[in-house]
Formats: sequence, structure tokens, C-alpha cells
Amino acid sequence: MTSFMAELVGTMILVILGDGVVAGVVLNKTKAQNSGWMVITTGWGMAVAMGVYAAGRISGAHINPAVTLGLAAIGKFPWSSVPSYLAAQFLGAFLGGVVVWLAYLAHWPVTEDQGAKLAVFSTGPAIRRLPMNVLTEAIGTFVLVFGILAIVANTAPAQSGLTPLLIGFLVWAIGLSLGAPTGYAINPARDLGPRLAHALLPIAGKGSSDWGYAWVPVVGPIIGGLLGATAYVKIFG
Repeated sequence: MTSFMAELVGTMILVILGDGVVAGVVLNKTKAQNSGWMVITTGWGMAVAMGVYAAGRISGAHINPAVTLGLAAIGKFPWSSVPSYLAAQFLGAFLGGVVVWLAYLAHWPVTEDQGAKLAVFSTGPAIRRLPMNVLTEAIGTFVLVFGILAIVANTAPAQSGLTPLLIGFLVWAIGLSLGAPTGYAINPARDLGPRLAHALLPIAGKGSSDWGYAWVPVVGPIIGGLLGATAYVKIFG
């Protein structure tokens, strides 16, 4: 398997499990309906772990453009490979959104809330203040990339079976501690790919894909990822 396919599959698994847990919680008449934020954050943490397990041996399992760009900025990943990684991540995230739509086909028509349908695919702020929403996403992604570098540095070898699980715990912690203001995209592909799926798929009564907000979970994580990677190497070398 090529690195492109590994990043595509890893990101697709991330979105299938991550968006899937959101669908189970917010769509009507599922067995997990209204089970809450703890279920969502736990599901996303395990989704990241499974995505990293799937792709790690082959591509390093960035499965997140903010991680790829952060690593490239500090010289730990070649810039020449960045375009193919980003393309794989966005495509994988889009396909993951399509799979979640298929898995929950029976529940779209019985869910009237357009916001809930969009929330399955993409993030949105609890209070819509775009500069502050960007700041929240940047802080969350700073912690993510800084934390990933710390975990890898302290888990020898980097391919240790515990590494993906620890990264999943990190994402779980970010969701619990920093995710509530914006829904913690902390990953441009995870938000933009499924948002595009929401726009294109025939979902009854789906409403707007909220493109006016869509730049926030792209720009904020990229800023945070670059700063998180830079801060780690400046502090720890």
C-alpha cells in the first residue's frame, strides 16, 4: 500500500467512526440518541486511534493536514510529499462522510433538525464569534500537534502498539477540555471533506452546509498545528 492510500484509508476510518458516533447521538430514533458529549468525545478519541493504527506503519498516519503541515514546517516531513498527503486526507474524509450517510440512511428522513444533520458531517460553534472560534480551534490543534510530538518522542519505538492509543487519549482529552466551544475540528480534512459530502449527498431536508463558517475549522487548525510543532522543537529540540 502506498502512503497516499494509507492516508486515505486512515482518514476515512477516522471519519467513519467519528462522524458515525455523532450521527448515533444526534439523529432521531437511533439507539444512542441523546447519549451526550462524553459518548461523542470518546468515540472520536477511539476513531483517531483506529485511523492511526490502520495507516501508521505505512505513512506515519498523519490523517490530518494540520499535522502534515506542522511536521513539514519543522523539517520532520518533506514538503514534496505534502500535496499528496493532503489530497489523500481530504478525499478519505469525504468518502468517510459518504459511508456514514449510507450507514444511517433510515434516520435522515425522520430527523427534522437541519443543524443536527449538518453536525454529523462538520463542526459548528456554540457561540458564533468567528475570530474567537478560530482561536479556539488553533489552541486545540496546538495541543494536538504538541502532544503528538511528545507522545512519539517518549514512546520507543514510535511504532509501539501503545502510540496510536495514546494519541486517541490525547484527542479524547482535547474534546473534553477544549472541544465544547466549536466542536473541535482540529483537523481541516475531517471538517471540509464531510461538509462537501453533506452539500452533495441527497439528504432530505438537510438545509445549508454553512460555507460561511467552513474556513474557520481549516484556518484555525493550520495555525495551531504550525505553532504547536514549532513550540515543541523550540522547547525540547
